[in-house]
Amino acid sequence: MRWAFKPQVMRKLLNFWPPFFFSGIKVAALADDYRYARVELKNRPWTKNINSSQFGGSMFAMTDPIYPLLLMGALGKEYIVWDKQADIDYITPGLGKLTAEFLLTDEAVEDIKINTAEGHKYFPQFLVHVKDADNNIVCEVNRTVYIRKKPKYRQ
Repeated sequence: MRWAFKPQVMRKLLNFWPPFFFSGIKVAALADDYRYARVELKNRPWTKNINSSQFGGSMFAMTDPIYPLLLMGALGKEYIVWDKQADIDYITPGLGKLTAEFLLTDEAVEDIKINTAEGHKYFPQFLVHVKDADNNIVCEVNRTVYIRKKPKYRQ
């Protein structure tokens, strides 16, 4: 199964994953070191709501698995990583193609390693901005991730 975690293979698999594919969501970029991703929500008739703006559920879904995926790739096989909780703040109607960028910093990875070194659960939060073509923030999604070392790697 190691082949599935090559970033470019994973990106292509995600783009054909039914929750993304049928919602017009595309992983446009996934860094080789799993530290950056860019996800786009296409502007299609079936991705709009009754007000002709992007459906809020699609905006929320485009952020769903990305930070856990980045963390699994960056931290490696020693860790359990789950998407634990999220909330969304819709700021303005999303019109046209929308984009969300995800960045996993060296400081965030080091913080996670420090806080899980003794086998404890850790719940870091990541803020994602979904933006329109003019770079205006359409919504903010705050995602909380559960991270813990797998039992065989705990002290």
